[in-house]
Amino acid sequence: MARRRVLLFLKPFDVYPPRPYAGAGAAASSPTSSPPPQPRAVNPKVLSYLDDRCRVHKDTIDLCQSVLQRKSLDWTSVQRNDLSQPIRDVDLVIAVGGDGTLLRASHFLDSSVPILGVNSDPTCPKEVDELTDEFDARRSTGYLCAATAGNFEQILDATLDGSRRPLELSRISVKLNGIQLPTYALNDILVSHPCPASVSRFSFRKRSNTGESSHLINCRSSGLRVSTAAGSTAAMLSAGGFVMPLSSRELQYMIREPISPTDADKPLLHGLVKQEQHMLVVWYNQEGAVYFDGSHVVHSIQHGDTLEISSYAPTLKVVLPEHLLMKPSE
Repeated sequence: MARRRVLLFLKPFDVYPPRPYAGAGAAASSPTSSPPPQPRAVNPKVLSYLDDRCRVHKDTIDLCQSVLQRKSLDWTSVQRNDLSQPIRDVDLVIAVGGDGTLLRASHFLDSSVPILGVNSDPTCPKEVDELTDEFDARRSTGYLCAATAGNFEQILDATLDGSRRPLELSRISVKLNGIQLPTYALNDILVSHPCPASVSRFSFRKRSNTGESSHLINCRSSGLRVSTAAGSTAAMLSAGGFVMPLSSRELQYMIREPISPTDADKPLLHGLVKQEQHMLVVWYNQEGAVYFDGSHVVHSIQHGDTLEISSYAPTLKVVLPEHLLMKPSE
């Protein structure tokens, strides 16, 4: 039997905030040199917290690599910023970081390769309680991550022997002027002006496979957000949306901060796009952007462009935490 092939997909270290410049011992600047950075007063607990976040992340990577070395596996690792091609010819992707790292990996995956997320820097409730009056000590949420350093080997073994099966999650497809964009969103997309202080102008309607359409809604707002079931617990929920069953193939949409909507349009500014429907959006600003799962993947749009948004996308196989699997699917 062929050895299993595993790709370790890693969050880099440079995403952690750098240690602020303390100013001690700085050399005096000469007339031709740039002035030295200005000293900053820094809470030493913040510095210790940042150092620990980086250390915990590194320790988790080391542990994962050590576990993989003991297994009969062919494995390799890659930093998430170094990958630019689709992930193929592997049996499992292990994303070590948090939800952001798992989301980034998902953009390189089709429906054939499962992914296991490892939260490398989980929040410590005791630490949060102790520091709550000084600063926000929450770490990585890892909502979609099934493993941590503490149970990684157990979850990995269960995934490899088939006793822990991934769930197929819906994703979002976007066509721009009839051409399929290459990225599928696992959480959500945001259609907006590149400058968040500018008003977005667009219209939208829902259309079914049989050609039936809702009436056209013209919007002036801060943009349009569309989420999957998995993404309904993220920004959509924060904005007042509702949590959807993970098995749902519907999409939830919301017009963000609508300006003077008509009474007839108000009930339609937040709703669902059924599996057999798609949303047609026409953009009326000079410039705009479609953000996929955050700010890292962006496609530019311009006046007159049409977007077709739907769940007609390859699903993604994700090994999920047990507490998500125990929730009712309907």
